[in-house]
Amino acid sequence: MKKKMISLSVLIFVILLSGCGNKLKDGYYTAEMSEFSHGWKEYVCIQVKDDIIVSAEFNAKDESGFIKAWDNEYMRNMGSVEGTYPNKYTREYVQQLIDGQKDTKVDILTGATNSGGNFTKLVEAAMEQARKGDSTTVSVEGEESE
Repeated sequence: MKKKMISLSVLIFVILLSGCGNKLKDGYYTAEMSEFSHGWKEYVCIQVKDDIIVSAEFNAKDESGFIKAWDNEYMRNMGSVEGTYPNKYTREYVQQLIDGQKDTKVDILTGATNSGGNFTKLVEAAMEQARKGDSTTVSVEGEESE
């Protein structure tokens, strides 16, 4: 009976230990695209607390660090052609992440298809950093065609 209890305890310990690898560690984790595309480099930053993504930022910056969602002229031009714009679609993608938590797939918005694909890649990379507890900004490769 004692051997069974020890074996059961070891089994439970191993199961619990193996599950720890998927937990997100508290902190801020950032991933950014490795290259600029059309003058912008997209990035995501997530904040994790108690294995939950409590906040996130998705945006793009130019070489000077100017944030794409702040560019009113870009917003007007893109909005009239595509029906969406950075300040709108970045918030939508972040909300889908917060709602879905560890489900990194988002419903891609028309007019923001490339950004939606990049968002998914960036979130996956940031979450991998969160699993490791590594707050170093990670660089993510884009598609070959970009």
